[in-house]
Order: sequence, then structure tokens, then C-alpha cells
Amino acid sequence: MIARLLREPLVHFLGIGLGLFLLYALVNPSGGDNEIRVTAATVAALEAEYRKLWGRPPTAGELDALVQAKVDEEILYREGLGMGLERDDAVVKRRVRQKYDLIAEEEDAREPTEADLAAYLAAHPERFIAPPVVTFTQLLLDTSGSAAEDRARAGAALKALAGGAAPSDVGRPTLLPARIDGMAIDLVGREFGEGFAAALARIPVGGWQGPVASGYGLHLVRLESRSAPEVPALADVRAEVLREWENASREAARAKRLTELRTRYDVVIEAQP
Repeated sequence: MIARLLREPLVHFLGIGLGLFLLYALVNPSGGDNEIRVTAATVAALEAEYRKLWGRPPTAGELDALVQAKVDEEILYREGLGMGLERDDAVVKRRVRQKYDLIAEEEDAREPTEADLAAYLAAHPERFIAPPVVTFTQLLLDTSGSAAEDRARAGAALKALAGGAAPSDVGRPTLLPARIDGMAIDLVGREFGEGFAAALARIPVGGWQGPVASGYGLHLVRLESRSAPEVPALADVRAEVLREWENASREAARAKRLTELRTRYDVVIEAQP
């Protein structure tokens, strides 16, 4: 009886199926690609994120909903991968690249020494030079005529000031301060305009000059002092130097890493038809 059963094709088929099932179980003891494991650390992270967002811990039902949403997300992600939806997708590629860059940056990161920062400041002084500081007196002219008339009026005002006339008698009333003491040239640009600040950076110190145009009109200006731009001490700009050093180090490390990675690939660029 047993011998006859062993000769039956159906028994052979069932035996082969059972063998394949056992072999699959041995090769994939944890369930293989069909298993979705939500670790305790993941649940804790979901709970912490909820607490940070809402200011309280989630209820049991809310936490279960978060976990189930995480499971759904993983299911859809795997199904999408199975359909090949990640291929040739610019958004997916950009996100993967950004995550890779972030991980690689953390691996490459190191704390700079004071010597590193001092060397960076010495190599790039133009990035940290303090702008000149100026002290000047200004008066605003009447510009109610044509351009030629306004220029002529400015020339007459200069002559009057040179002859001893009081500035208040020459300029027109304005709410602008007549005298600016010790203002950085870039701040002057914000107040009066970049063209006005550029003029103050080049006109000679002493005596009335002009006319100088600003966003308010035409001015006559007497520059009383202008400091020379100078490279600050590292202690005064350490935060700025540190930020620039980190950016430069990050870019250098990324360029080096890409150069090394390119050696692993054969790049073929097809000619355009």
C-alpha cells in the first residue's frame, strides 16, 4: 500500500512542494522581503515626534494610528520599488543624493583648530575686512528745476559755503541728520543709497564736495574722517570665519569624495545624433 502511494505522481508533486517550502524557510527564516518590522526605536521616535508637535504624548489609539501609517508607508514604498517607480525620477534621485551628502558630511566633519581658522582668515582677508567708517556733514539741495539748473544751483552753493555761508542758509530743510558720526560705509549705503556711499569712499577728506546724488536728491557733503579698511583680529570675527571654514571644508570634502567615487564607475556619454 505504502509502496503504491509512493509511486503516485500527486505524492511526488506534494513532496517537491513541501521541499521547496522548507528550503525557502531555511533561506528566509525571518520572513524575507515580506516582513515589515516596526522596531521599538521606531515607535519611540514616532511618539517623540508627536510629543514635540502637539506638546503631549499620544494616546494608545493615536500611537497605533501612527504605527499603522508607518507600515502603510513602507508597504507603498516597497510596492513602488517593485514597479521600478524610483528609476529615472528626478525627485527621488535628488532626495537620495541629499541624504547621502548629509551622511557623508557627518563622516567627514571635524572640529577646526585655531590654527585652521587663523590660516583661513589669512588666506581670505577680503571676506572679513571691516568696512570704512565715515564721519560727514551733508545738506540737501533744492532740486526743483531742470538738471542743468540744479547743477548750477549746486555750484553756487559750493561757492557760498567756501565764502563762509552757514550750511543752514544754503540747503533746504530736511528731516535727515545734518551730521553723521562714525557710521560704517555699508550702513551709509542702506540709508542714503549705494551711489552716495561709493562717493564717500572716494572723495577727499575736508572741504565741501558735490553734488552727490542719493535717494533723497542732491547733496553737498563735507567728509570729516574716513577710516581705512582693515583685516580684523580672529577673535573679533571667529564665528564668521568658522562658518566660512565649515562651508569650504564641506565643499572640498564633497569634491574629493566624488572624485574617488568616479573611479568606481565607467561613465559613457553618448554622442548627440
